[in-house]
Amino acid sequence: MNRLAGMTSPYLLQHADNPVDWWPWGPEAFEEAKRRDVPVLLSVGYSACHWCHVMAHESFEDDTTAAYVNEHFVAVKVDREERPDVDAVYMEAVQAATGQGGWPMTVFLTPDAEPFYFGTYFPPESRHGMPSFGDVLDGVSRAWTDRRDEVGEVAGRIVKDLSARSLAFGGEGVPGEEELAQALLGLTRDYDSRSGGFGGAPKFPPSMALEFLLRHHARTGSEGALQMAADTCEAMARGGIYDQLGGGFARYAVDREWVVPHFEKMLYDNALLCRVYARLWRATGSDLARRVALETADFMVRELRTPEGGFASALDADSDDGTGKHVEGAYYVWTPEQLSAVLGEEDAHYAASYYGVTEEGTFEEGASVLQLPQDAGVADADRIASIRQRLLAARDRRERPGRDDKIVAAWNGLAIAALAETGAFFDRPDLVERATEAADLLVRLHMGEGARLFRTSRDGKAGANAGVLEDYADVAEGFLALAGVTGEGVWLEFAGFLLDIVLDQFVAEGGALYDTAHDAEPLIRRPQDPTDNATPSGWTAAAGALLSYAAHTGSEAHRAAAEGALAVVKALGPRAPRFIGWGLATAEALLDGPREIAVVGPDGPGGDDRARALHRTALLAAAPGAVVAFGAPDSEEFPLLKDRPLVDGGAAAYVCRHFTCDAPTTDPAELARTLSR
Repeated sequence: MNRLAGMTSPYLLQHADNPVDWWPWGPEAFEEAKRRDVPVLLSVGYSACHWCHVMAHESFEDDTTAAYVNEHFVAVKVDREERPDVDAVYMEAVQAATGQGGWPMTVFLTPDAEPFYFGTYFPPESRHGMPSFGDVLDGVSRAWTDRRDEVGEVAGRIVKDLSARSLAFGGEGVPGEEELAQALLGLTRDYDSRSGGFGGAPKFPPSMALEFLLRHHARTGSEGALQMAADTCEAMARGGIYDQLGGGFARYAVDREWVVPHFEKMLYDNALLCRVYARLWRATGSDLARRVALETADFMVRELRTPEGGFASALDADSDDGTGKHVEGAYYVWTPEQLSAVLGEEDAHYAASYYGVTEEGTFEEGASVLQLPQDAGVADADRIASIRQRLLAARDRRERPGRDDKIVAAWNGLAIAALAETGAFFDRPDLVERATEAADLLVRLHMGEGARLFRTSRDGKAGANAGVLEDYADVAEGFLALAGVTGEGVWLEFAGFLLDIVLDQFVAEGGALYDTAHDAEPLIRRPQDPTDNATPSGWTAAAGALLSYAAHTGSEAHRAAAEGALAVVKALGPRAPRFIGWGLATAEALLDGPREIAVVGPDGPGGDDRARALHRTALLAAAPGAVVAFGAPDSEEFPLLKDRPLVDGGAAAYVCRHFTCDAPTTDPAELARTLSR
């Protein structure tokens, strides 16, 4: 047993029994490297990473390899989901040196944490132009012993180059009509008109770009923006990237047609996509969008919810295929013979046609990923429901993929927002309850002294790692969405606590934002990245939450911070719209106001039918970034309710925008017309 036992990260715990003498990230490991005068082997991954598991099995579980590592290095293991700051700094170095990155990430450092050699996955034997891991270890060790000065020069140059990097903000000012139109044109050029989405293989769900397209359509009426969003959502929902039996999305597709996924399922993908499909339904009334939003929400609650009320990080791609071997996708794929064994010949043939299961297979070894081909024709709904139920029951008897059950604050914030809105849109109060329970957990367990956030928890125990910008931003976003849905102003108050910390701890000169707090652990470079990756960047997520909070409260400081942060979107949006979609979506909200909607009822959130109808109409407004307050007149829970009286003794709605307010209305239909203008 090495030093990883007792960690809160399931990924680190997976390596606790390795013969490698792993250390967690911390000053003790680097002090040990100095004492022994050896380099540090830094290995970064995460629990649902397929190739992380492969390299662990091939190398870190091998006694000979482990003995060499232990003799010549101090080995440090990092869960990138617990320490995104460490991951970001060294991934930037890897990408700068090699032109590519990914996980597992393998970096060799001096005892001063300066990197000098990089890679990702290394095989146990040389192949496909990759050196073996053993050769890499031997080469690095020899260089450290025989060419120390050269190693020091390389490390110093890399750190200097990283430190010299700076972001070009493109001048002052916020993105306007011109920049957003250019961003839309850029997305149109990259759009895959045949298969939906952007670019080629591998193809990732473009959640943040889809949010921008939906908001742009809502503000401008652009049919092209809506069509790209709708067609992409349909292609993903019909493809193998979507679990046709159990709901929920895999991380990405290895092909451009969305057929074969990389089978890991991440909380953040499903939270973001759940919200996108719910908002697509809001814009179009699409039955498919409604079904996928609800199935994805139900997947999160059923398979990712923890006993403490939060949501686990991920499900693995791999599971036992029934022979004792862990195989990618084994839980999800089907052969014609497996269909027959469960359904009988006649229904198996029907299911194979409906779900695109072929004799040759669409995946590996004759197995197929279930999808919904466009040419499947009209289906017998009752028959398909029966087939799906039986296949689900049979799949439940397979060994399930492993679950990373640590709770990440940021991703739970995204899930809270998605579940709250989906529950409100589709009259599913149980989903709103699950969102509220997750929010309660974050307040109880993740908010420490002075509302400072811990990034992770597990089994009811908070981890030791400090929250980063995305944690503060996404949790605030979730709390703001929950406040609007429930009419409980305490969530607005908690969001304010978090966003005040953003203003105090994360803002740099000129409106830029750092990913780590001013008082965070110093690294060789302070991470700072406004571009989206798998999730919205902390930078643009903070801009969105700050803008919403300012709309709720009238706080000029929060609005000014949001506008300052959006300067980078003005620069990057026209040039790289695929990678700053959340910033573009926030810019759409800024251009639209955002609109401030106050609904007052005689009895507050538990009010009469008209109050509830006005509240629902407000929530269903597609106006970008609109904020909703619901309560009794002059309630102190929401600043927007101040001086908002009832009209003729009954419920009323007030809409303000750009410091101008419309006359109050008591008619939900009139409110809908006002909000659609």
